[in-house]
Amino acid sequence: MQERVIDWGRARERMVRRQVAARGVRDPATLGAMWVVPRHEFVLPEYLDLAYEDRPLPIGFDQTISQPYIVAYMTQSAELGPDDRVLEVGAGSGYQSAVLAEIAADVFSIEIVPQLAVRAGRTLHRLGYRNVHLIASNGHAGWARAAPFDAIVVAAAPASIPDALLEQLAEGGRLVAPVGTGADQTIFRFRRTAEGIVSEELIAVRFVPMTGDA
Repeated sequence: MQERVIDWGRARERMVRRQVAARGVRDPATLGAMWVVPRHEFVLPEYLDLAYEDRPLPIGFDQTISQPYIVAYMTQSAELGPDDRVLEVGAGSGYQSAVLAEIAADVFSIEIVPQLAVRAGRTLHRLGYRNVHLIASNGHAGWARAAPFDAIVVAAAPASIPDALLEQLAEGGRLVAPVGTGADQTIFRFRRTAEGIVSEELIAVRFVPMTGDA
């Protein structure tokens, strides 16, 4: 029986057009990153056929790779520029790390599961993402030695935002994260201003909980 050959480029083009742009993501940098990052390289072999479907997929250790729309939405919401330094909490498979790295100057990514950190690091290195710096650690503490950050993207849901993450935002910096427990989660965007932290409620979501939260 002849093995099925998938046209990954066409699948990715369809994903961006139907699942991302059609749902309101307009930022050219975000769309450009979603066009070029090969999501199929970040999923487990048994889920390859679903790599460009708009759904989260298991990556092991009770974690998932987020659905493409959510990755794009959070990336757009972080308002990234080409000179930005970004902290990512929850590298997972490394897919969002790659999307962020296509836009920003440097991405500092934290993954609490050591096995996932190793796997993501190998994938990112193989694909040539030399501007992603990845460690296995607890994201609640952020990455103080690399702070401050122009943007922070959190890919797991804490019950409330850890103070350390807000403290590591540069003035004008944006922190985008799902906040809440169980089915009651909302993506918020926090911004550091001269007067302090201001928050903006965005959309309802469902993420895996941030490890260490009750």
